[in-house]
Amino acid sequence: MSEVPRSAGPQTTRRSPVRSNNPVLTGRNAFTYYNPNQQGGSGQTDVYGYQTAHGYTPQPQQATGRMTIDDVITKTAILLLIMIAAGGVTWLLLPVSLLYPVAIIGSLVAFVTVWIVSMRKNVSVPGVFAYAVVEGLMLGAWSKIFEYMYPGIVVQAVIGTFVAAFVVLGAYKFLGARVRGRLAQIVVVSIIAYAVMSLLNLILIFAGVNLGWATIGANAGPLSWLSAGLGVVLAAASLLMDFEAIEVGVRGGAPESESWRGAFGLLVTMVWLYTTLLRILSFFRN
Repeated sequence: MSEVPRSAGPQTTRRSPVRSNNPVLTGRNAFTYYNPNQQGGSGQTDVYGYQTAHGYTPQPQQATGRMTIDDVITKTAILLLIMIAAGGVTWLLLPVSLLYPVAIIGSLVAFVTVWIVSMRKNVSVPGVFAYAVVEGLMLGAWSKIFEYMYPGIVVQAVIGTFVAAFVVLGAYKFLGARVRGRLAQIVVVSIIAYAVMSLLNLILIFAGVNLGWATIGANAGPLSWLSAGLGVVLAAASLLMDFEAIEVGVRGGAPESESWRGAFGLLVTMVWLYTTLLRILSFFRN
């Protein structure tokens, strides 16, 4: 007897995670996507190399919007505007006597907010907005302090930040610069260690101990130069990882809400780059 041909059945949808090596973009469901061409079954691998689970039960694909580059750009611009507005309030209205308290407390709150938002399973849009506001208040205070000591330094740092970001984007787009594999692991560990060291240095300053890790001005020692230079290198590497994570998320059809995660990661990295450039520029000022 001839066998009756079996129907291939409807194609099923497989939900697989796309993760960045950037610790800010490594939430539990960071840049998840649906692959409409993936067959259900055991032992199969999707186009991005993710092994499908044994006995996967097909689930219908939900009709949701998909993440696009335009979404990420728009949301990044929104967060930048919120941050600039909050910074403007600090710059224009905050008395000089409160600049340092707001700058220091804002730095601590921003540090905690970054990790809270990053570790959430799903993107918290209110959390992202809260971070932009806190970061703006903090940056407004630090920028006014630096500008008071070194007139013109803020404009130089802003220009330097965007120039550096476009240079890194050009290297990613046209030169194929990527941070992957063992190098990515080293960068991630270095970023975490750098953040912990910066936090420890801030706490020790409260206790009257200055390690010289974040000294500014012409009197900055070798450790300050090392920390600032390392900060720029790590920020540039983080930008490369941000760009790749966003591109992979867009290609894989990540939900539209994930564009907030991409914008958040870019904002965190840009702020880090800006504050580091402020420090470096101060080294050349009397």
